[in-house]
Amino acid sequence: MKNKMRIFALIIFFGSIWGFSEIFIGSFLADQELPYGIIMTGFFAMIFLTLSRIIYNQKGMQIAIGITAGALKYFNPFVGGNVCSAIAIMAEGLVFELIWNYFMNYDFSQLKSIKMKISVGIFTSYMVYVSGFILTQILTPLIYSNFYFENLISFMPQIFSKGLFAGIIGGLSIPIAFSLSNINLSLKDKIYYREGRLRINRLFYPTTFGISAICWIIVLANWYIFIS
Repeated sequence: MKNKMRIFALIIFFGSIWGFSEIFIGSFLADQELPYGIIMTGFFAMIFLTLSRIIYNQKGMQIAIGITAGALKYFNPFVGGNVCSAIAIMAEGLVFELIWNYFMNYDFSQLKSIKMKISVGIFTSYMVYVSGFILTQILTPLIYSNFYFENLISFMPQIFSKGLFAGIIGGLSIPIAFSLSNINLSLKDKIYYREGRLRINRLFYPTTFGISAICWIIVLANWYIFIS
């Protein structure tokens, strides 16, 4: 039960900061006319999903993180089409989960070399970005107008080409995530000895739930102001 509570806290934490980043950093990048989708998926999504997988290595966790991030992205006060964007983020979490469940060993033994980390980062980021992009191209016309398959086909070369850039960024992001996992984070809720007594790091729940709450409060406050 205690371990399930920690996993739940990490799901809320990583999903919240991912969704928060999508809204504020993604919107800033879009305003600067930068390829925000490529950057957000290739860097931020890969960092959060990979780091969460390394810390607890719990199957199904990345799907739940994607659902949490998508739920927060739905309340994006700055742009429209929130339903499609939210579902696309959820799909990214699902695709990441499927890839790492199928290709990764439980102990990540095949990712010891930097070359393998880069290769897996390129492949994972490419597939995650392309799947999310395709889903958006399908859902947006279905929800707001009419979907035509020929329009999707015409966009496919553009989607696949953009995916290459997301893959390159992902090839850098996953090695970074592995490096970050070695830092002595309070998120690890570690058990240690001090003064001859067994002690537990008590910063885990205040850190995860506190930061998550801040993300949701800021987003919902901006959303409320925008619709008022």
